Order: sequence, then C-alpha cells, then structure tokens
Amino acid sequence: MAIQSHISVLYNESLDALKIRENGVYVDGTFGAGGHSRGIHGRGGTVIALDRDHSTLEFSREGGENWTTSLQYHHSNFSEMGTLLPELGYPQVDGVLLDLGVSSMQLDQPDRGFSFRAAAPLDMRMDKSQTLTAAEFVNNATAEELEQIFFEYGEEKFGRRIARAIVENRPLETTLELADLVKKTVPPKKRTGRGAQKSKKTIHPATKVFQALRIAVNTELDSLRKGLEGAIQILRPGGRLVVISFHSLEDRIVKETFRLYSDPWHNVPKHVMQPETDRVKLKRITKKPISPSAEEIEQNPRSRSSKLRVAEKL
Repeated sequence: MAIQSHISVLYNESLDALKIRENGVYVDGTFGAGGHSRGIHGRGGTVIALDRDHSTLEFSREGGENWTTSLQYHHSNFSEMGTLLPELGYPQVDGVLLDLGVSSMQLDQPDRGFSFRAAAPLDMRMDKSQTLTAAEFVNNATAEELEQIFFEYGEEKFGRRIARAIVENRPLETTLELADLVKKTVPPKKRTGRGAQKSKKTIHPATKVFQALRIAVNTELDSLRKGLEGAIQILRPGGRLVVISFHSLEDRIVKETFRLYSDPWHNVPKHVMQPETDRVKLKRITKKPISPSAEEIEQNPRSRSSKLRVAEKL
C-alpha cells in the first residue's frame, strides 16, 4: 500500500502542540507512515524518528524519503529513547511525539494478523524480529492467564468464558479461527459497543480480545510507561511531550503520568512507573484531552477514539 494513503491523526493539533522551532530536535517515537515526521521536518525541526516495526523504513523508502542529518530513522522501540538519544549525541531534545497503538499500515496488511477482516496467521508482532506471536501466546497460556489479559487489556467481561473456549479448542492458528470462536462464545445479545442502545451500533465480539492479545504480545503498556519516563528525562526545559492515545488504558497511563510529574501531592497509582527522583518536572498544557474534529472523523474514521495530551518540561 502506498505510504501516501495513510492519514496522520490530529496532524495539525499535534504539530502545533510541539511548538516547533527552527533547528530544534524532535523525537517522533512512532514513525509509522512518517506523516508527523515530515510535518516536523517541514516546519524546520530536526527529526529523530523511531519505530519498532522495521517495515516502516521500507515504506519510507518507497515514498522516496531523503534521510539526512536533519531527518534520521532508527529501528527502535520508543521505550528505549531515554538511553538511545544520548548515545546518538542528543542528551536533550526540544520535543517528543508519540502516536500510540497499531498503525494503519499494520492494520491494512492482512498477513500481520492484527485484523480479523481476512484469514491470516495469528501474528500481531509490531516488531517481527521478536519471537513471541499471538498464536504462541494463545496456544500456550493457561485459561487463567488468558482471562486476566482479556479483562485487564481488553476490559472484556466475558473473558473467562472466552479463555475456556480457547483452551478447549486449541490449537488456533489464524485470525478468523480465533474471531469465529469468540463470536460463537459471546451471547448474541451482548455483542454491542458502548452507547449501543442509543446508536444501535454493534462491534465484532472479538474486537476487545484482539486488542488485549496485541497489547500483551507487544508489551505495549510497559513500553508506554518506560517511554514516557524516557521522554521526560531527555526533554530540555520548555520542551513539549505530545501523546496521542486510542483507548482508555493508554490514555489513563498518560494522564496519570502527566499528573504525577506536575502535582507534588498526587499519590502514585499502581499502573504508573514509580519515579526515582523529584517528581515536579512538568506543566500540564491540556487539562482535558484534545479530540479530533467532526471533519477529521468523517475523513478518517479511525481517528474517532483518539485523544491528545500535552505537557511541558519545567
């Protein structure tokens, strides 16, 4: 798929929030199709682009990308930026942008196994160099382990029933095998999303299960906690941290981390990494998250659930 077909979520809002200055150094921790990186570079910033999915570099080359000293790409998980950027000669940066979750490119490639719209290997690895796949996780985890991740990472209230069905019907190797099994397991009357009574909208019963497996396979929430800590560490005073999240688990961690580092009296929640130093380091720019406009949602339905939060290093 051509790289130009992908739309960066909250594009102008996120670039404006970074307060990009000429020759400032900015980290795009989730390069993806490169839309945000190009925007930062186009406004005069030096970009250090990271992505754990090495195939994104192939997409950028396909788009005729010109990598220079002011636009660098590194195959790396953004959770490592706290150590990587100093090693690259950038102990401090002027801004960090994180666009979380699975990318449109990954969703649009059936063989990656992120979607159940077509039969594909049950993979879900964001970094294909890692060994653990969703199939290996599903076929080796205990019912209790599956139930826990479905509840914690998918907020799936039928997690126990689904976990038992998976164990009883293993092995499962494809996305459609898993999706069909979940569909048969969840009661038909319960296959609704939030606000279903008003909107009459239904969601596929496997949606939350696939989300939970993807998060577990890629250790996404741990990476987010480490990435936020690393970003706070390398930001120079006045630098901005801009984060776009797509579900409540991500947004909760971002919100609590921002609050943790801006409020000295705030208790440390269990799901946020425990800080080792003086906590007051940030000023929250957005008390409430920025959401996409109705026009953006119409043009790009995948942006519907996105939320943007901004903090500034003191």
